[in-house]
Amino acid sequence: MAKRLSEHLTSLYLGAANRMKPKESRRRIVAYVESYDDVFFWRTLFSEFENDKCYFEVILPSKSSLSKGKKMVLMNRLGQHLGQDMIACVDSDYDYMLQNSNETSRQINNSSFVFQTYTYAIENYQCYAESLHESCVLATLNDRRVVDVEGFIREFSRMIWPLFVWSIWVYRHHCYKHFTITDFCSLVTFHDVNIYHPEYTLEAILRKVNRKIAWLQRQFPQARKTYPLLKDELLGLGVTPETTYLYIQGHALFDNVVVPLLQPVCALLRREREREIKVLAEHDVQRQNELACYQHSQSSIEDVLRKNVGYKKSAPYQRLRCDVEKFLRDMGYSPQENEGAQNSSEIKIYDK
Repeated sequence: MAKRLSEHLTSLYLGAANRMKPKESRRRIVAYVESYDDVFFWRTLFSEFENDKCYFEVILPSKSSLSKGKKMVLMNRLGQHLGQDMIACVDSDYDYMLQNSNETSRQINNSSFVFQTYTYAIENYQCYAESLHESCVLATLNDRRVVDVEGFIREFSRMIWPLFVWSIWVYRHHCYKHFTITDFCSLVTFHDVNIYHPEYTLEAILRKVNRKIAWLQRQFPQARKTYPLLKDELLGLGVTPETTYLYIQGHALFDNVVVPLLQPVCALLRREREREIKVLAEHDVQRQNELACYQHSQSSIEDVLRKNVGYKKSAPYQRLRCDVEKFLRDMGYSPQENEGAQNSSEIKIYDK
């Protein structure tokens, strides 16, 4: 055969295959993700719901090529065959904010078989502010707080919030050529920070943000009426000034905000721990052994962040959990009761 039968899987086919199994067998639900970098995140989510009735299998959208991305998941043959036994899992990007203003946004926001991160991407979850100190501890094995990284990210978010609303405005009004996502990220990111005076970095960002806002106000005077309405709408979608960082481009946040902030913090914490070992060592052999042991126990902050799961209490993640719970209830399965479900009751459930 020119193509294997497995390449023609549809939700109907998987449903029929599930029905042919013994009644006590667990139902298999195939979850297609954009790339291999996404597998761990979605596996972590779905493992909370697996029980003796159903389980998820997280796979890439194509077995015949290395093609990846949202378009591969949604816009090709696969997107036409989603259903109870075949779902798609994608990053929201700006599609959640665009609220049905283009075809991709409509498909993501309205389909019961498409699950979105609600944050821009998975990297935003990995950079969840409340988990960053723990990430530093895991990377350095030193629990001292040298910088209020959570407070830094909150203040950073407040500063970029007005410009972020402008970024969504230009995309909603098809004027994005004048102010692209790349333009936005270049203004709000940085490559280094003075951890003794992190406010210097924030002040520099604020100056750039204010200059760009003044330019946009002159360029688009018609936004005077629609901008406040859009801001209120975004607040209604759960985007707040303090959490704006969760909705900007994920790679930019990871590579050009959080890592440049945490790298010097971790370097300082490592030096402190090494000095402590040198002072407390009773002789050279003990000093060398302890230093070698400590150095082997360290991890890079990038690797720690990529494995970070400290975002589970965040509002976007709880909303995503609500979507999975609803999906399983509609299929006739009761989601597994766990501690995370208690948190989800505090989050407003939005019907798709």
